[in-house]
Amino acid sequence: MSKVQISNVVVLNNPSPFQSPFQFEVTLECIEDLPSDIECKIVYVGSAESEEYDQVLDSVLVGPVPAGRHMFVFQAEAPDPSKIPVQDALGVTIVLVICSYMGKEFVRVGYYVNNDYTDPELRENPPEIPQFDKVQKNILATNPRVTRFKIDWENTETAQPQNSEMPASSSQEEALVQMPPVEMSMDAMAF
Repeated sequence: MSKVQISNVVVLNNPSPFQSPFQFEVTLECIEDLPSDIECKIVYVGSAESEEYDQVLDSVLVGPVPAGRHMFVFQAEAPDPSKIPVQDALGVTIVLVICSYMGKEFVRVGYYVNNDYTDPELRENPPEIPQFDKVQKNILATNPRVTRFKIDWENTETAQPQNSEMPASSSQEEALVQMPPVEMSMDAMAF
């Protein structure tokens, strides 16, 4: 049985310039005291072709977590444009909020992100080298993709994906594509 549930996630500062920070307001409920920290990471997927371009934008430890409802704003700086392949700079990509307990991932919440120029002329005739100061990111906040992993909260050496058709070793994009859309009711995001 899971000891933590997400009761709400709000994407803040959206849409926003590409170079502005990512911000997520996360509310979680813990049904009993957790003696260790929950680690949360924000990961930007730089290319669908390879995990090599994924960037961990920030990682925080939350806890130890007492039983009850907890809210925090998780903010991370924008990805480093020099680490994004030029052909993947514009268009749709993914940002992930990943939570782990005692080193084992138990949930991954992903959002599609569309990066595009706000200037119609730049959209029609994009420069060869992307001008990130003129790019806007728009997170599809109304349709998160959630992957849950069943872990033993007392002994986290065995983490199993809750959806058997999606092995834990799947790439991040495959995991997001294979998950059916989640209704916006955040109660459905229990993990």
